[in-house]
Amino acid sequence: MKTNQQEVGTELVCQWIIQLSYPGTRENALIQLSQKREGIPNLAPMLWHSFGTVAALLQEITSIYPFITPPVLTAHQSNRVCNALAVMQCLAVHPETKLPFLEALIPLFLYPFLRTTSKERPFEYLRLTSLGVIGSLVKTDNEEVISFLISSKIMPLILRIMETGSELPQTVATFILQRILMAETGLTHVCQTFDRFSHVAMILGKLVLSLVSQPSPRLLKHVVLCYLRLSENQQAREALHQCLPDQLRDSTFSSCLVNDKYIKHWIQQLLKNLEPQSDQLMAVFETKKMFFFNSRSEVTANIQLMNKDFLQGTGLISL
Repeated sequence: MKTNQQEVGTELVCQWIIQLSYPGTRENALIQLSQKREGIPNLAPMLWHSFGTVAALLQEITSIYPFITPPVLTAHQSNRVCNALAVMQCLAVHPETKLPFLEALIPLFLYPFLRTTSKERPFEYLRLTSLGVIGSLVKTDNEEVISFLISSKIMPLILRIMETGSELPQTVATFILQRILMAETGLTHVCQTFDRFSHVAMILGKLVLSLVSQPSPRLLKHVVLCYLRLSENQQAREALHQCLPDQLRDSTFSSCLVNDKYIKHWIQQLLKNLEPQSDQLMAVFETKKMFFFNSRSEVTANIQLMNKDFLQGTGLISL
């Protein structure tokens, strides 16, 4: 009986994939695949190697470009393209399709969505889902991914969302920055010039100030981890002596730290790294060890939870 059920499931998946190639059946196929993608382990290779499927997904994405400038995107249009992005996210996370996904330059098709600034819910949802695709690319260590993102000029887009977005997009964008910084390529890029470092430090500082009036432990966590990673670079460490917000040095966030021993420990480690006589080799070891325990499974679960909370709250999609 279990075998028959599995065969029926596979037949349905193949049917939905075929339906993606036909405009009249595409919308329902996108809904079904986006809702059931977690239960289809090999969905990404099936999508990638099936005829015309990736082209159909790109067609869905590019079809709404005329509606983002000027910002006249409707909830239905946003819902439909976000279903396509959710299906595309499978390609970004699967080890067999991740690099081909990058080599085809597909993430670039999402950048126009990240450039939008409208505060309307359809645009918030569009940015958040697009960030989810990029977040899937960076959630595992891969220098090729980081090099691609840096060379494709994603940093200004991420930093703008961190500065002007609502909490959920800010949190995912800050996580993406954190993962970029964790790669040596990313840390070197940010700290290579004063302008780059000062821009990142300014945005992180603004986030800290905003968290004083609107506390968010999960956003604070990623902000602290960004600072902690920056403190491993000598030039950045010297600058942080002057520009690290006082709120991270005093008891401003003590209420957020009561139930989160990790954030408290990271702040302590950050301040230790900034001490003139600190043992830098030990500091680097401690930072790497902390990231090992937290940056993968816990952060991935947080992003999934944030997406679910947001989608249910907007009513744009039924989960």
